[in-house]
Amino acid sequence: MKDVRVWGDFLERPNRFSLRVRVDGRRELVHLPNPGRLRDILTPGRRILLRPASGGHRKTRYTAIGADLSGMLVSLDSMLPNRFFPRALPQGLIPPLAGWTLARREPLLGAGRADFLLRRREEELLVEVKSVTWVEAGIALFPDAPTARGRRHLLELVHAVRDGARAALVFVVQRPDAHAFGPSPIDPGFATAFREALAAGVECFALVCSFDGERLQLERFLGPERLALARASGEGA
Repeated sequence: MKDVRVWGDFLERPNRFSLRVRVDGRRELVHLPNPGRLRDILTPGRRILLRPASGGHRKTRYTAIGADLSGMLVSLDSMLPNRFFPRALPQGLIPPLAGWTLARREPLLGAGRADFLLRRREEELLVEVKSVTWVEAGIALFPDAPTARGRRHLLELVHAVRDGARAALVFVVQRPDAHAFGPSPIDPGFATAFREALAAGVECFALVCSFDGERLQLERFLGPERLALARASGEGA
């Protein structure tokens, strides 16, 4: 199949879900499937990998799917981790989830829904997946923007565990240069809820992946021993 992906140069971000890039000398408005701030990624002149937008309803011709950071391709699709996780699970590459199978997508969790429900014999495990694109000094940090939704998800996991359920928070890092992970300093409320979740017994680990322009590939597993709870940056919320 012919590779129809093209490269453009980042110009500006007019809103959360679109970018302006220069493609072959012309300015293009492209769809961005990621509401995060994408710290240190969306800088002037950054090379952005584009693919033709799917669906006739799109107002843009292209979707931004990756960014070139000095030869390292970072995925820009915040939903890609949710497509990656169910593929990685049966491969047995995630040590704490060996033997678990996918039982349901988007199971009920409090007033909302978790991402996945796993099952192993009579046991069940609620899983919440978070997309990570910010890495600083080798530490994968989430979130890269204040997230009331993220805090709510954590507190709902805490309530589920206190009610007798098992739950796990999984950070899927969409770039291969992380060797530790933890909450970022951007949202102190999330960091507080994160610590509360750990104390309540919510399991937590990270999957560090490379990106080939189409799919994520697991490069390394980071368990709780690689958790960094200290501030990794001097910047506040």
